[in-house]
Amino acid sequence: MANQNFDHMLATKKIEKFFFKGLLTAFLLFSFGLDGYAQTEPTWPEITEENKPWTRWWWQGNAVDKANLSSDLEQLKNVNIGGVEITPIYGVAGYEDQFINYLSSDWMDMLEHTLREGDRLGLGIDMATGTGWPFGGPWTEQEHASKNLRYKILDVEGGQNIQRDLTYMQEPMLGMIGKRFNDPDQKQAEERDLTIKDIKEPVSANENLQSLAISQLRYEKPLELQTVMAYSGDGKIVDLTENVDGDSKLSWQAPQGNWILYALYQGWHGKMVERAAPGGEGLVIDHFSQEALDDYLSKFDQAFEGQDISSLRAFFNDSYEVDDASGEAAWTPKLFEEFKQRRGYDLRNHLPALLDEERDGAESERVRTDFRETISDLLLDRFTRPWQSWAKDNQAVIRNQAHGSPANILDLYASSDIPETEGTDIMRAKMASSAANVTGKPLIAAEAATWLDEHFQATLAETKTAVDRYFISGVNHIVYHGTAYSPDEARWPGWLFYAAVHYQPANPFWDHFEAFNSYVGRVQSFLQSGNADNDVLLYYPIHDRWAEPGRAMLQHFDGGIDEQFEGTAFKEAADLMQEEGYTFDFVSDRQITASESSGEAINTEGGTYKTILVPAVEYMPLGTLENILRLAQGGSTILMYKGLPKKVTGLSNLEKNKKAFKEQLGQLEFTDSGQLQSASLGKGKVLLSDDLSLLLSEGKIHREQMTDQGLEFVRRASKDGHHYFVTNWSEKQVDGWVPLSVEASSAAIFDPMQNGKGYAKMKKGSEGSTRIYLQLEPGESRIVKTFSGETHSTTYNYLAVTGEPKAIEGDWTIEFLEGGPVIPDEITTDNLQSWTKFEGSEYHNFSGTAQYTIEFEVPSHEGAGWQLDLGKVSESASVTVNGEEVGTVIGAPYQLFIPATLIDDSGSSTLTVEVASSMENRIAYMERENIFWKKFYNVNFPARLGENRNESGLFDASEWKPQESGLLGPVQLTPVKSVE
Repeated sequence: MANQNFDHMLATKKIEKFFFKGLLTAFLLFSFGLDGYAQTEPTWPEITEENKPWTRWWWQGNAVDKANLSSDLEQLKNVNIGGVEITPIYGVAGYEDQFINYLSSDWMDMLEHTLREGDRLGLGIDMATGTGWPFGGPWTEQEHASKNLRYKILDVEGGQNIQRDLTYMQEPMLGMIGKRFNDPDQKQAEERDLTIKDIKEPVSANENLQSLAISQLRYEKPLELQTVMAYSGDGKIVDLTENVDGDSKLSWQAPQGNWILYALYQGWHGKMVERAAPGGEGLVIDHFSQEALDDYLSKFDQAFEGQDISSLRAFFNDSYEVDDASGEAAWTPKLFEEFKQRRGYDLRNHLPALLDEERDGAESERVRTDFRETISDLLLDRFTRPWQSWAKDNQAVIRNQAHGSPANILDLYASSDIPETEGTDIMRAKMASSAANVTGKPLIAAEAATWLDEHFQATLAETKTAVDRYFISGVNHIVYHGTAYSPDEARWPGWLFYAAVHYQPANPFWDHFEAFNSYVGRVQSFLQSGNADNDVLLYYPIHDRWAEPGRAMLQHFDGGIDEQFEGTAFKEAADLMQEEGYTFDFVSDRQITASESSGEAINTEGGTYKTILVPAVEYMPLGTLENILRLAQGGSTILMYKGLPKKVTGLSNLEKNKKAFKEQLGQLEFTDSGQLQSASLGKGKVLLSDDLSLLLSEGKIHREQMTDQGLEFVRRASKDGHHYFVTNWSEKQVDGWVPLSVEASSAAIFDPMQNGKGYAKMKKGSEGSTRIYLQLEPGESRIVKTFSGETHSTTYNYLAVTGEPKAIEGDWTIEFLEGGPVIPDEITTDNLQSWTKFEGSEYHNFSGTAQYTIEFEVPSHEGAGWQLDLGKVSESASVTVNGEEVGTVIGAPYQLFIPATLIDDSGSSTLTVEVASSMENRIAYMERENIFWKKFYNVNFPARLGENRNESGLFDASEWKPQESGLLGPVQLTPVKSVE
């Protein structure tokens, strides 16, 4: 079933281009059992453009030119970036005459040039479907802009003629981002004192939108009445909409009794495109209206007409983010019509249950759930799916961030060709990877490494920690956040985005970025091959969240479960399985419906699982319960944790559905066996327990016990075995036997950072498991590839210490290579310390790279070589010995193996260590000297941490003290031997 989705994607040219090569390589490399392809040594997969990390490429102000576009792309190619995502954003002050309006003929000329250059350089190209985020622009009229719901509740006494003015005036508001520029020579941006009265209507009529940076606006105007409904104390309902004239005057002869009137209005949410580029400033679209989407995309159709965009891989959506503003977009013109079609009843007859904040109870819970589910359906059916269809018509796919949406994000991700996550939370990332795994999407992307640290302080070591976290969450397509286009003429630090990390050539770690990107590419060459191999489908109880009361009309789901599901059996189950090494994917109601049993296994569209785990839930759709029990009837084992589902969802046909729900549960005749209850059903069974570990054990679900050693992992299945990404998150070295839950004849170990490989020491474990020998320092990672059909003897270079470490001492020559503000003079010292401690301001202020060289001698050694330990390094280093490259280290422990063949034990050898610092000392110098560099519209220039903000709220490093930089040591060599 997984191939059905894949075949759909292969139908387009760019999927053929980017996936076929990788699929062919994976087939050849992992089909070890086929004649003619057996390998005598483990082999790395060939690294494709899609295996390599990509980066978001901000076009600030669209002030791009062909020469600098080519230069940027070449620099990215040179550091092993595989592709870029073009996202135009706000401009740079002083370059206004170079701004290019989005989707203009000039802009399309720049896009076509970029696509041609991508083809020349072997780089993939994606583009955002708009500027900044979310979708919107100057061509989005009020008719198709995001909308909110406003209402009045009126008490009236019956038995009289009611005359009421129902006019609802929208309150004006103006939200603006950042400070305003008048002139690029300003050293400080000025505060704004504008009001909505200063903004012309429509907003597109204003000429200075880049400078204004409007985030949200609402003009004072009467709102359009949608309906007026009257509800009596004895249950009567009267539709009064036709009783309201064109001047919003209600006339009604009210029957006897007490009545409550609900008047609903369509309001204007007013959300503007955030961080918009020139020509992209405007209102955000109504995401619940396909008419609004179609109108929005028609602008792209016009721009693309007659243009060659055939090599564009994907269109991108940078999450929902409509409601991170005042109020929420909870309305669309066809809502009543859509609601009745989808939920089976007229919402207007139940407005008190939906809108009365003081009202609670079963009806309110059900109506609230139905309303929120309808909004979820609209975001799927009127936005995500039509957008994907439009992209397909343009021979492209979609890369979509579904988190933050008022919807079941599992379904939104599942309808995306490349689901994409962001942040640092594992469960959040697993929402995207789960949807991809369950529905057979080959790529799971991540907007990677945003705000890891303060500006100019983030390191490659921090990036590796973040990227490894994505890998164990199931992500296999890293997209850095990111790289700003910056012309060669731009003074250091060049053009920058407002959120770190700055993956720019101006960053000193750029010299070592290539090595790190090789690491990412090697890991992803494995994680993009084969199929996810998770055992448990964990039911996502979104209806319980939809039923919860609150002042907000909608519930927004960012993918995390810590706050939204705190105290639930669902969160307990997810956390325990993650901590204990059980493999699982989240699954939605829709995805359960599409699943089938094949004996004990559960087959989804994209994979095979051993069970569904249903945590105690209050609400479950009748169809979901029926399908879960149908799977049991077919032979599957279903696990119920802490109770059975209690109530059927929905208000329509409630009594009939309650009865059917009860009948479904009535099939389960449990027998009690201590803490576990079991009910046979057809060919399968349902197990119930409050003890999750017992429940999983009885369901024959085995965990990966390596988590007991502080190791984290992700597991995938290949044609002749499995492959694991394993990383050591503990503070201790792992040097010993590590259990794998899968059976294998042999296994290979790959070191993706240093490019090492070999067959592992291995022995059989219990119950079909395997044990392999691993050596992992804290923070290190390996790929483990198991084989079920072939046996290989150990070839991996395991090392054991054979003597005491020897310090490398003497005179170090330090040559400063690149950086600034000036290149310091070469220096010789026998005392390794931060270069900021050398005498002279040029050392204190310097950020960049320096080369450390020393001649050294070592005694004769019969072993395999030496373990080089650089001690403390700020921040990354590459090492050569006697002119031969040894490797690059980006974080502690800064250790590398040096083969004995590289060191002359009969004389002196030369050790060269090139160290890259952070950017912070140089930027602090510029701040103290008032050298103007913060010249960006819209967001100029925020700090992550409060202590780094000045009185105007901008980033300010002028108080920073010189930070440690360079090789601090001590540098030592320890003799090691290969372990038999």
